[in-house]
Amino acid sequence: MKTILGKKIGMTQVFSENGKAIPVTVIEAGPVVVTQVKTVETDGYAAVQIGYQDLKEQRANKPTKGHFAKWQVPLKKYLQEIRLDEGESYEAGQEITVADFEIGKKLDITGTSKGKGTQGIIKRWGQGRGPMSHGSKHHRLAGALAGSANPGRVFKGNRSAGRMGRDTVTVQNVELVKTLPDRNIMLVKGAVPGPKGGLVRIQYAVKSKDAQK
Repeated sequence: MKTILGKKIGMTQVFSENGKAIPVTVIEAGPVVVTQVKTVETDGYAAVQIGYQDLKEQRANKPTKGHFAKWQVPLKKYLQEIRLDEGESYEAGQEITVADFEIGKKLDITGTSKGKGTQGIIKRWGQGRGPMSHGSKHHRLAGALAGSANPGRVFKGNRSAGRMGRDTVTVQNVELVKTLPDRNIMLVKGAVPGPKGGLVRIQYAVKSKDAQK
C-alpha cells in the first residue's frame, strides 16, 4: 500500500553531493493512522481507511464519533480508503510515517489544483486573440461556434469560457529526494499540484518510468 496523506508547505531547493541544485517541494506528511480495516469476508473486498490530522471532538457529529469509537482510534479530519493487494495486512490504530518511505523511490502525488475562477478562452485554453487595432471589436472574444445553416447549432464539448482550476491532478514518477522523520517532512523533486496548505495524497508510483523500459 505505502500511501500517506500530507500538507503542502511550499518549495525550496537542496544541493546534491556534486553541488547540483535540485528544486523540491516540502510536504508535511503524516503520520496517518489506520482507522478501519475492510476484508473480503465482511465487505466483499480488502481495503483500509487511513486518517490524517487530529479532529476536535466538538467538530465531529455522532455517526463520526461512533465510527472512530468502534475501531478504537482517535478522531481524524481527513479520511482516505486504500485498496490492498493480496497478502497485505494492517491493523486498526497502526501508524504510517515518512520513515516507511525509501529515499530515491518514485512517487505518485495527487492534489487539488489552484482555483482560477471564471476565465476566458485565452487563459483557459490558450487560444489566440483578435487584432488589437482601434477598429477591431474582436480582441479577446471567442470566434464563431455554430455550424452555419446546417446543422445551425453549437456542438457540445466546444472549448469556451468557464470555471478554471480546482481539479484533481496527479503527478507521476516524482522522486523522493529526502525525508526528515523527526519533523514528518518529505522533500520531493519538482512541483506538486495545489496551493500551500493543500491536502495531498502520496503513494509509491503504480507504474514507474524504469518499469516501462
